[in-house]
Amino acid sequence: MAMIENILKGIGKTPLVRLNKMVPAEAAEVWAKAEFLNPAGSVKERMAVYIIEKAEREGVLKPGGTIVEGSSGNTGLGIAMVAALKGYRAVITISDKMSAEKVNQLKAFGAKVVICPANVPAESPHSYYETAKRIVQETPGAFYLNQYHNPENIEAHYRWTGPEIWEETGGNFDAFVAGIGTGGTLSGIGRFIKERNTQIKIIAVDPAGSVFYSYFKTGKLPAPHAYKVEGIGEDMLVKAMDFSVVDDVVQVTDRDCFLTARRLTREEGLFAGGSSGGAVFVALKVAEELGAGKRVVTLLPDSGNRYLSKVFSDEWMRDNGFLDEEPRLGRVKDILNLHKRKVITAASKDLVHRVIDKMKRYDISQLPVVDEGQLAGIIREVDLLNYMVTGRHRISEPIETIVEKNAETISPEASISLLSEKFMANQDTAVVVVEGEKIIGLVSKIDLIDYLAKKFKD
Repeated sequence: MAMIENILKGIGKTPLVRLNKMVPAEAAEVWAKAEFLNPAGSVKERMAVYIIEKAEREGVLKPGGTIVEGSSGNTGLGIAMVAALKGYRAVITISDKMSAEKVNQLKAFGAKVVICPANVPAESPHSYYETAKRIVQETPGAFYLNQYHNPENIEAHYRWTGPEIWEETGGNFDAFVAGIGTGGTLSGIGRFIKERNTQIKIIAVDPAGSVFYSYFKTGKLPAPHAYKVEGIGEDMLVKAMDFSVVDDVVQVTDRDCFLTARRLTREEGLFAGGSSGGAVFVALKVAEELGAGKRVVTLLPDSGNRYLSKVFSDEWMRDNGFLDEEPRLGRVKDILNLHKRKVITAASKDLVHRVIDKMKRYDISQLPVVDEGQLAGIIREVDLLNYMVTGRHRISEPIETIVEKNAETISPEASISLLSEKFMANQDTAVVVVEGEKIIGLVSKIDLIDYLAKKFKD
């Protein structure tokens, strides 16, 4: 092991590790870039130190300054590590869906952590993106890293991670697979690879509920919905994502990500997080498609240490319907099987009076709103009442202005306990049951009560 003058010199030069047990016979080789072995545990340290040191050289970031960033955790940790060494103050905004381990690690480095609600639109003043911008405006001399829209995010990986992978493989591989979060890692590496060999396929991985998959396939921006995997996916388009270097985007579920991450640890000894599981899940599919004699390279963005209370907790996995063991009260799909109702939906362009007629005809109080096959939100009786009681609106207008865009969603495999928690947190709204991108049901509080009453009666 080399002697280094400070911890930042330990970033990079992570190994490419061949996967053995998980790769099917007659499939291509799969090699994983172990970015979780960076000092603070993730690939994001490369980008953080690259952008910060460039800002120092250009005089944008001055001694004793404050670095502010909205982060899903890993970039924040990279910033916090750099700030601790260089004497800066770090303020990191993070959504409340992120693991407690990430928050505690940020605090351990001395960062100030501002926790923001996850279930709000990106443009909401309460989102962790907009909160970071507000803090920058309120803090004299603050430097905003702006990872989601900063072209230097791409440049860091174009100049550093991409050349490293190329050198380690000698350019001898057929596909590169990685998740999209800010887009910088995939875009920078992909751009470097494509400049050297256009035949190498660049495959992006996106979780169901994120906007990138549908945008790549259709050119249209869908309404995002909630998902649990951290570090990949977004609810908005980001300027640090260069789709021109991408050959395909493959969608994964939370279940794909989490179960593959657990396999990766138990079968290959690689302790990485859920986004790594998603990347490996797709890399294995690509390897089967390519066949023997080919080679796939993928990237493991962060450490499993970040997710001990989630992905690597059997209790959390069971409660969220990701393990095969049957939860005590059953699963959401059991409620759907009990009622076996057709899913009735509306569209944003539907007129108010037609939606009212539909609710009366089917005796329902809430409708999922679906636009071009994508969940766009939910319309409720209370929304219609509030809209009409003012007397300023006509029933011949479309419902698009009163659709609740942040619809609660749940997997059919999720536990009844998790469904109950969602109702406790948001008592006025039904929960949309989603499998991949397909809406398969709508569950209300009375559906849950009826199900439990029958279960306990039995």
